[in-house]
Amino acid sequence: MARKAVRRFSLPSPKYPRPGRTGWRRWIPSWRQWLGGAVASVGLSVLLLGIAYAATDIPDNLNSYATQQDNVYFWSDGTPMARTGFVQRQAMPLNEIPEDVRWAVLAAENASFYSDSGISVKGISRALFRTVGQGDTQGGSTITQQYVKNVYLSQEQTVGRKFTEAMIALKLDNRMSKDDILEGYLNTSWFGRGCYGIQRAAQAYYGKDVSELDAGEGAFLASLLKGAGLYDPTLSSANRARAVERWSWTLDRMVDIGRLTKAERATYTKFPEPLKSSPLYDTGEQTDYLVEVASQYAKKAGGISDKDFDLGGFQVYTTFDRTRERKLADAVTKARAQAVKDDPDAVKTAHYGAASVTADGRILAVYGGPDHRTQGYNESNSTTVPAGSAFLPFVYAAGLEHGVTKSRDDEATRVTGESLYDGNDDVPVTTPEGPYWDRSGRKVTASNDGDLSYGRISLHRALELSVNTPFMQLGMDTGLDNVRVTAEAAGLLPSSIGAQVPALSMGTSTPSAIRMAGGYTTFVAGGLRTEPYSVRKVTRNGLGVPLDAPTPTRAIGADVAAEVTSALTDAFRTAHPAAAASTDAKVAGKAGTTPDDTASWYVGTHKFVSTAVVVYRIDLAKSLEPLPLEGLAGTADDSVPYDIWSGAMGPLG
Repeated sequence: MARKAVRRFSLPSPKYPRPGRTGWRRWIPSWRQWLGGAVASVGLSVLLLGIAYAATDIPDNLNSYATQQDNVYFWSDGTPMARTGFVQRQAMPLNEIPEDVRWAVLAAENASFYSDSGISVKGISRALFRTVGQGDTQGGSTITQQYVKNVYLSQEQTVGRKFTEAMIALKLDNRMSKDDILEGYLNTSWFGRGCYGIQRAAQAYYGKDVSELDAGEGAFLASLLKGAGLYDPTLSSANRARAVERWSWTLDRMVDIGRLTKAERATYTKFPEPLKSSPLYDTGEQTDYLVEVASQYAKKAGGISDKDFDLGGFQVYTTFDRTRERKLADAVTKARAQAVKDDPDAVKTAHYGAASVTADGRILAVYGGPDHRTQGYNESNSTTVPAGSAFLPFVYAAGLEHGVTKSRDDEATRVTGESLYDGNDDVPVTTPEGPYWDRSGRKVTASNDGDLSYGRISLHRALELSVNTPFMQLGMDTGLDNVRVTAEAAGLLPSSIGAQVPALSMGTSTPSAIRMAGGYTTFVAGGLRTEPYSVRKVTRNGLGVPLDAPTPTRAIGADVAAEVTSALTDAFRTAHPAAAASTDAKVAGKAGTTPDDTASWYVGTHKFVSTAVVVYRIDLAKSLEPLPLEGLAGTADDSVPYDIWSGAMGPLG
């Protein structure tokens, strides 16, 4: 049988040189060949891009700088006080950013943002060309691509990073709303002056929140996205010229895209000069002590974990009064400077603590030490040294509140400011059972400053003159347990209350300056006590954080508080007649000293603000044991704590 012939089919291959052509045309492909090659290239490119798109995932984790923010603290008047954190960023909801400011950025960076697919093919091509030719990938990115670079990728300038950026941008544009992308971009972009995000930029360049910016200010901030080092006008005259030109162009561009009318544009004729330096930061020295106090309170009252707080984004609105804080710090600084002149050796171990608290619990000012960066130990909040005779008002209040018992079987009887006690020096202390004996078998006696004796003296007069012996006996008659209860009810911490022995009434308790100031406000507040607090409001990225707000509680009766205040008012007038005569405000307060001369206090109230000041010596390099003051705190007639107090509370003369 004859075999059938098998016909083989094959695509015609181009012949070179091409027949029927002459010269150089013999080597040029036909138009059909060009078309076929182009179609094949496009098809292959689409296939490869499809594979790359499918293979590229949006990362689950943002890079660390994309989520980390700082915490910002504000004075009581709402102005910025300080910030904490390694990254200067505060995220803001898009609806808090004015529309004109948003469109200033869009006009400058990506006017087609709301209609594009998330990438710019023209821009990518230009960037890739620059990469091949010049080694960088500048230009060509949409806002979506820039956001992807900010939050998902590194800042390296490579073709691979640029390609990945484009693929993620395409996916992100299909997954997120345009508003969410724009919000993320505005909150993660670099604006210079150490700032990430437009909220921090508004504060750094104009000293106000982004919600207060107008189109002109927004147009300037938009220019910084091209490179703050080139457009911050405070850095050089060349920068200013570039910034003004870019600012004007951006506003004109807003008109071109229909986001600003010509009439509105005409109102922006003067370049909005930014502040010469950022007003945000005042850290170090006293401000860091304020931050320490406020952050501790905010976390406790807001139920915020340390981990969440460290992630940042919190705005902490404190109760601290900028003027009072400055006056208090100045008064202590003046006293410290004088001590350096008078006794340079003793001042090396000197410590000054102070705090001002209102009758409704607001902490207005604290003095924590010379500089938080060199001494993290906060003097205003430490429970280190005894209150001494500054504790006597609490003993007096306890006696007035609970009455006294002179013998075992008697009912408690009422005492008043006119009740008489023995004011002589070295008076034996008695109990309902008889003399009080210490562990060594000796009778316990009370003594007065300067070993002075006053004979029979009323309790009111004894507090006025700071006579110790009546109050040591009053504490025994009232019951040391009642003294403790009253002191704690007024705000002193249980952990700071001294041992329940007769010396408790002489101020063996070790309250902090904040607690002493708060305790004295109980008297001028009619017996109501409010827990001292340093934060009035906390928000996170513009949303409120619920706080456990302190509420007033009844500590002592109103009549008791009035009598203690009256006695303290007389104490101030007697000790400082010139100052009392120079003010028409009701001022009350007294000094506090210790038998072993290890602490000197002054605590007083003026217009419902109480300030407590303590001076003491401790060599922290050796121990926490207080050292004798050796004249560092002045004398009874010229007390350093009182001078600081009057300087902070003044003008009191």
